[in-house]
This record gives sequence, C-alpha cells and structure tokens, in this order.
Amino acid sequence: MDFRQMKSVIEGLLFVAGDEGLDAKQVAEVMELDVAFVNELILELQDDFKRQGRGIQIVHMAGGYRLTTVPEHAPFLEKLAYSPSRAALSQAALETLAIVAYKQPITRVEIEEIRGVKTERAIQTLVGKDLIQEVDRADAPGRPILYGTTKSFLDYFGLSSLEELPETAMFDDEDSLEEETRLLFEKLDGRQMTIDELEDAMAEGEARALDASARPY
Repeated sequence: MDFRQMKSVIEGLLFVAGDEGLDAKQVAEVMELDVAFVNELILELQDDFKRQGRGIQIVHMAGGYRLTTVPEHAPFLEKLAYSPSRAALSQAALETLAIVAYKQPITRVEIEEIRGVKTERAIQTLVGKDLIQEVDRADAPGRPILYGTTKSFLDYFGLSSLEELPETAMFDDEDSLEEETRLLFEKLDGRQMTIDELEDAMAEGEARALDASARPY
C-alpha cells in the first residue's frame, strides 16, 4: 500500500472503533506496521483533515486516537440532535436503550452481540439525548466504555428507579428482540414524556434551583 491507502485504512479503523478509539499499537498490529510509523501517518492524517476543511478531526485522548466532529460545528449538530423531527427514537435506538437499561453497565461490543448489528449511531443518539452516559471503563483490553442510563432516562419514562422497569424476556431469544422491545415501550408509553417535554421539565427544574439559591435565608 502507498501512503494514501494506509491513511485511508487508518481513517476507516478509527471510524469503526467509534468512541472507544484505538491507540497506535492497536493500529500497527492490524496493519502490520511499525508503531512510530503509524503515529507519523496519523499526524499526517490530522493535517490532511485540517487542510481540507473536513467536518471531522482526529483527537488524541486517554492514550488513543478517536474520530470526532470539529468544535465549530457544534451549534449545527445540536440543532440536528434536538430538532422536532428527531424527537422520536428509532427502533434501533429503542432496542439499544432497552439493552442498556436492563444490562448496565455494558459495553458497545456487548450491546452489538445482543442486537447482532452495529450500534454506534444508536448509542450516539442516546448519549446526545442524555438517556445514556459513560459510567466507567471495563477492565478489559482497550478499556472499552461502559454505558448506563441517566436520571433523564428515568424522567423520560416516568420511573423513580430502575427497579420499576417491567419484567421482560427479551434477552431469552434474540429473534424476538424487536417484538419484546415494542411491548416493553408500550407498557411504558402511558408514563413516557416526549423529548421536548423532557427538555422543558429539565429547564424548569434548573430555573427553580436557581430561584431557590437566590432567595435570602
């Protein structure tokens, strides 16, 4: 492979790795290259992205490299995440959310083993809507992210605790995951808030907190 092809492979590897990222040693092992050479290629790729004005960048954090969006695009990404057309959760997001709720803490790979398909986009959606969050790192090679639900998840479905989740058999047979997920969220539907209602409730709660802190004692 020439330099261009090698950098293209690295970009693809980082895309597939998602939030967990990869360190230079992992990339070097996959591509059968020297670690120092891989670091040089990644630095060149970072410069390529900047020079081309790309919407993504490669960042170095926690000892590894990750693909992320560029900070200046944040206002547009927030509008997309919270637009009315995105308020309803997709089937993929609902299945992922259900798995996290019942199996937390859980890694992306473990979620994908249950669903049988990639869950990167669904996880990003749920994190963006503050329904799941990073709660820890697994004690395994690469220290993958462990996901769990948030307080907003409980508010969204009108639950006081995870113990109020309905009993489900959705993990007994992966072929019935879609149907079991539908039935689960039908049970919760009567208590479920829309994303917009959740955001309004959170904003109201923050306003009350600020008002209380401003009162004289």
